[in-house]
Amino acid sequence: MAIRPQEIIKQEKLAAIPVEEELSLAQKKLKEKQALEKEKIILEEERAYREGVVSIKDLIAPAALEITPALIKLNGQFIRTVFVVTYPRYIAVGWFSPIINLGVQLDIGMFFYPVKSHIILKQLRNKVGALEAQIMSDREKGAPRDPLRETALRDIEKLRDDLTQGVEHFFQFGLYVTLYAQTKEKLDSLTDEIESIFGSRLVFSKKVLYQAEQGFNSTLPLGNDELMIGFNMNSSPIASSFPFVSAELTSDEGILYGINRHNNSLILFNRFSLQNANTVVFATSGAGKSYAIKLEVLRTMMLGTDIIVIDPEREYKHLCDAVGGTYINISLSSEAKVNPFDLPRAMGDQRPADIIRGAVITLKGLIRLMLGKLTHQEDSIIDRALLETYAKKDITPASDLSKIEAPIMQDFQDVLDGMEGGSDLALRLKKYTQGTFAGLFNHPTNVDMKNQLVVFSVRDLEDELRPMAIYTIINYIWNVVRSELKKRILIIDEAWWLMQNEDSAKFIYALVKRCRKYYLGVTNITQDVNDFLLSPYGQAIINNSALRLLMRQSTASIDLIQKTFLLTEGEKYLLLECGVGEGIFFAGDKHAAIKVVASYAEDQLITSDPRQLLEIEEEKKEFDRLIEQKKSEEPAENV
Repeated sequence: MAIRPQEIIKQEKLAAIPVEEELSLAQKKLKEKQALEKEKIILEEERAYREGVVSIKDLIAPAALEITPALIKLNGQFIRTVFVVTYPRYIAVGWFSPIINLGVQLDIGMFFYPVKSHIILKQLRNKVGALEAQIMSDREKGAPRDPLRETALRDIEKLRDDLTQGVEHFFQFGLYVTLYAQTKEKLDSLTDEIESIFGSRLVFSKKVLYQAEQGFNSTLPLGNDELMIGFNMNSSPIASSFPFVSAELTSDEGILYGINRHNNSLILFNRFSLQNANTVVFATSGAGKSYAIKLEVLRTMMLGTDIIVIDPEREYKHLCDAVGGTYINISLSSEAKVNPFDLPRAMGDQRPADIIRGAVITLKGLIRLMLGKLTHQEDSIIDRALLETYAKKDITPASDLSKIEAPIMQDFQDVLDGMEGGSDLALRLKKYTQGTFAGLFNHPTNVDMKNQLVVFSVRDLEDELRPMAIYTIINYIWNVVRSELKKRILIIDEAWWLMQNEDSAKFIYALVKRCRKYYLGVTNITQDVNDFLLSPYGQAIINNSALRLLMRQSTASIDLIQKTFLLTEGEKYLLLECGVGEGIFFAGDKHAAIKVVASYAEDQLITSDPRQLLEIEEEKKEFDRLIEQKKSEEPAENV
């Protein structure tokens, strides 16, 4: 058969297609190979570049990690992980809080693995069948009932109902705690303490062995469970392990201190319900400490408590006028005077000799503030002169202290002048009786404290006189408190003035320690934290104060505050960054983040903001002007 030219051409074209495809495929493979080689070169160059670059991982990674069967040594620290094995049948909500609030460095890992309900229900059904068969078998044999089996049966039946209704869910729960210490001995001690806390709640725990690295990794913020040690639990007991349980400071009685920033609950508390009613307040200037205390004053007065305030900056004048309190200005030129030689009235079986002796000891502290450091000989002379000063006014252990006239500073100077070795002391004392400072301590007491709110202002006093005046005022208040048993609160603003001198600091400490017996609560407020805490009596005053309020702190004092109050790192930064009126409120063993809140009416009474005070004053003047205008417009008979 003859082949036509068109068919020959067609067959030649068909024969040429595979050759072209092979050529294009070969070229494609060559290009891919070239691209891979080029990419490999680029990756090699990138790898070489990265080797010379410092990354974040390089910065935070430890220089070395030593792993032993029971612990890890990392950057000089000893690390061990403890895991929980079993839990008791009942466990209270917040049982984990003592470990969270332990005040040591801890890493905690919690892992929740949901288990499908139908799988658990099948297992529980089999368990119920086995328990019922055992109980029935015991009955047939006449054996005594087994309370453990019956209790387990009731628990399983309740869990089956809750799972079926969707009230509960089932999980496998892993709880690991990693501990840190500087030495192996401290780590062992801390481990024993943690296990003891677990054991006190019938929670059984173990230390890792040959899994130290896995335990450490399981508590890092990576979400990796390398231990895989779980315990079957339903929702309710797992919820009781939740670590972020804020302290509830809501009680049935007391006043509102503020809002709990953790859960927006109210912080209601009665300071007299604790072992003592003392308070310390630490904050920088402008953080809202005086605002918070004035709010407490206003609300406490509504419960009938008497309030006495020592005001160094005239901050309580507006509040005092608003509630009809007594405002006493103590200065060299003021008419109000407080005699440091006053004595309290004897109460109960208190003997006059003890009262006189206590007054002499307190006065010696004031004399040391006035005259400076004394030698042992001068101290002895002053001691004898004080006793003779009281004796000249017929104040002796045999006297009736309710019918006496107390001496004044001039009487004491006259006695010193007539004593051997006392003339030099009398000369040094003269500036307080006849010299520049004569108007302060050399007059009988003429102030009236028969009011629910009494404020002593020392703003107009010179800085040199202020510690002496506050000392004298507090001593007078203490005499009044001991003369009549009544619920009272004494507020000492800027208490650091008294902590600078040993005698006045010792006096405040003695007052804080003894005031509970006389139904008195002392509030010490300071912005100079270092002066207060570095005093040997500062820490003792804090230890004897059941209520503590920490507000915004400066970076210079935050480390000392953290060490003193055992704050966590989170609480430390909270105090550095919190706003006005925010802080941490301590009541006994509990504490919570607080925000002080006031109503509009309260805010108008207690504000210390100069702008607000100026606005209030202008509104007052405008109101008075309108009243006068109205009076002038009305007929005389109507007025």
